[in-house]
Amino acid sequence: ASHRAILGLSMASVSSLAAWKSRNWQQTEAKKDPKPPPAPRRRQEQLEKLRRGNLDVLVVGGGATGCGVALDAAARGLSVGLVEREDFASGTSSRSTKLIHGGVRYLEKAVFQLDYGQLKLVFEALHERLALMNNAPHLTNPVPIMTPCYKWWEIPYYWAGLKAYDLVAGGEGVTQSRFVSAKENRR
Repeated sequence: ASHRAILGLSMASVSSLAAWKSRNWQQTEAKKDPKPPPAPRRRQEQLEKLRRGNLDVLVVGGGATGCGVALDAAARGLSVGLVEREDFASGTSSRSTKLIHGGVRYLEKAVFQLDYGQLKLVFEALHERLALMNNAPHLTNPVPIMTPCYKWWEIPYYWAGLKAYDLVAGGEGVTQSRFVSAKENRR
């Protein structure tokens, strides 16, 4: 086969990861190999495979990063083991917003604290976001976010800040920011 299955070991079931992998790769793999993806292994079989050590990569931690690393390695044809203490995405990943930001808060700190290090973080966050969007378009989607303004002075403050961010983001920005009135928002 063009890739080997992801081996997942968790205190709970691995069926959700296997089903997720199966759904995402089913169409592309069907073109390459007409066989369906393998069914999830039982815990004892998974433990035995880990003991044999026939893996190219062993990923420790089944959070967002660990699952992403395992998925990427398996997509590259490597035999991958994924171990997790609890259940996949049960720790920080389960409480995360899953948003891939571009560092707009760092820009505010860079301006008000005159901190070049914070400005570098903006560029780094923008670069990483673009890389993730290019490398994993099947896992990323632009999501519009509204910043509510409750006082009159917040409108020019946020407008100027977000326009400055648009300028810094350049071609790495997802979309340009824009002002939306309360009336327009209610539609």
